[in-house]
Amino acid sequence: MSKTENVKYYGLTLLSPMLLMAAVTYGAGQAILAWPTGEAELSRDLAAARDPAWNTATDLGSSLSDTPYIVALTAVMAIVFRLWFHRWRESVFLVAAVWSQSLVFLATTEVVGRHRPPVKHLDPAPPTSSFPSGHVSAAVAFYCGVAVVLSTRVRSTAARVAIWTPAVAAPLMVAFSRLYRGMHFLTDVMWGLLLGAACVVMAFWAILRRRDTAGPSHSARAAVRAGHG
Repeated sequence: MSKTENVKYYGLTLLSPMLLMAAVTYGAGQAILAWPTGEAELSRDLAAARDPAWNTATDLGSSLSDTPYIVALTAVMAIVFRLWFHRWRESVFLVAAVWSQSLVFLATTEVVGRHRPPVKHLDPAPPTSSFPSGHVSAAVAFYCGVAVVLSTRVRSTAARVAIWTPAVAAPLMVAFSRLYRGMHFLTDVMWGLLLGAACVVMAFWAILRRRDTAGPSHSARAAVRAGHG
């Protein structure tokens, strides 16, 4: 595939979906602001039920997707995949999944401008707005992205369950932790789950699946024709 074809391919499979996700995320955020959802009551109920044990547990749960950790873990796993597979495909897939959700999040959170829940916040509030949850979308992109790569290397159902159970549990733990700690409304974390999943699917389709859909190279087709001529 030529350089021009590569640019066109990635524009269609990565850039265009990201722009669409950003537009849809912005639209969803504006709709939530326009029609009150009553989610503040859930935030108040969770805040009223706080206790030291859950405060500690959710502090750990929220930290699973803190930005410095996700950046460092993504870099480490990209290096591991490069050394393991002796190619860049899996590493690029993971980086694309994680950074695409981050770019969509950063492009939309400020313009949506949703306030944090009206309860005591157990974490420092970042300068971004409440919608969507970047912690949750990053958790889905990283943990599920790693699971996608690992599950392609195993055949047994038991092994895939062992891979995917923590990969699904981690984002759900992050989502609950962010709710409990008063950092997000329910729709914030739900949209974070959807955004992260969409970015994993997009990166899989554009990068990992490409080897399965790409046709034989020109030289390979020529060799086949020569062998059967």
